[in-house]
Amino acid sequence: MKPIHRRAAVQAVTVALAAAAGHGRAATPHPASGSAAAPRSANRKILIVVSSHDRKGDNLVAGFWFPELTHPAKVFAQAGYDYDIASPQGGMPPFDGFDLQDEGNRWFWIQPEQRNRLAHSLPLARVDASRYEAVVLVGGHGPMWDFAGNRSLHAIVRSVYERGGVVGAVCHGPAGLLGLQLSDGRSLIAGRRLTSFTNDEEASRHYDRLVPFKLESALEAESARFEKADVFQSRVVVDGRLVTGQNPASAQPFGEAVVALLGAQSL
Repeated sequence: MKPIHRRAAVQAVTVALAAAAGHGRAATPHPASGSAAAPRSANRKILIVVSSHDRKGDNLVAGFWFPELTHPAKVFAQAGYDYDIASPQGGMPPFDGFDLQDEGNRWFWIQPEQRNRLAHSLPLARVDASRYEAVVLVGGHGPMWDFAGNRSLHAIVRSVYERGGVVGAVCHGPAGLLGLQLSDGRSLIAGRRLTSFTNDEEASRHYDRLVPFKLESALEAESARFEKADVFQSRVVVDGRLVTGQNPASAQPFGEAVVALLGAQSL
């Protein structure tokens, strides 16, 4: 992810998105479109969680990384799964990586119902976790601040996982798995194979000077079995019902892995 000194520009895009989505009350979520596939059932839904934290340092946008939302969302829609978007604060979340030359971003952006559900993201505190068969934590640097140690997020992930659902996290999204304990007190990630944005990837863009901690090191400190590809190469790790992706290049295959697990559960 390239350093982008364009906070004002991203804010302008955010304002435009909110205006395009409409004002007032949030609309009822619609089935994901862009595919001939119909939602498999009203109960087979995925919760996508994005960050509400808007900055890293003084001049750099944080929030979520746009393709890490749109690429998995497109995979989910094409597989016939509906989804909701949530964030710690709800409403319009901040984002980076907005580029309409990216196919996944363009697919998402041209559909008003997709923009609407993003503009009216559900506050985590109001999410009914029992409605979802999978929860997906999107990356970008924002999660390093507002996913880590987030009790509302932990409660949702715990509920989905303990009901037999799938837990996924891509890039910096695994920050939301740190310190997460199951109902019996066991760590969700201790002894589990997983991946995330790596220390080398952070240092390669000098983001290691801005983030509050090193995610790879923090996951290893909680006894996760960390796996990784070379810097900015795609890597997806599946361990049971836990799916993780290393970086933006992993976003689409990460979404495909989530869908594969959901499909296997329905057999």
